[in-house]
Amino acid sequence: MKHAFLDANVLFSAAWRADAGLGRLWVLKNCELLSSRYACEEARRNLSSSEQQQRLGQLVLGIRLVPDVTTGNRPTGIILPEKDWPILLSAIRAKATHLLTGDRRHFGTLYGQTIGGVTVLRPADFLAH
Repeated sequence: MKHAFLDANVLFSAAWRADAGLGRLWVLKNCELLSSRYACEEARRNLSSSEQQQRLGQLVLGIRLVPDVTTGNRPTGIILPEKDWPILLSAIRAKATHLLTGDRRHFGTLYGQTIGGVTVLRPADFLAH
């Protein structure tokens, strides 16, 4: 079974429109969706309407929230802004198989790499497999 950790931008994009294509993640077979309160709060903070925030709330009901990890051993050779470390560290600690993120600016150099047992992918690439 795959365990896909969703970054805040994936949650945000899935909640932005009722017909968002990322909604397909919630119906995948043999895949458990994970995220953290840190990621959910970042997504919520950036949504502009109460309708979008309600959609986010419904989407969050379909994922397993894992503990936020803000400190600890950081994998060597990885450069990320401070705000993104809790995402990667939480995914690693939760033993996610994948970290799904559309954040090309900060995670783009990590796409396709496995760090601490977690393969970093764009959601579209994950869905294509």
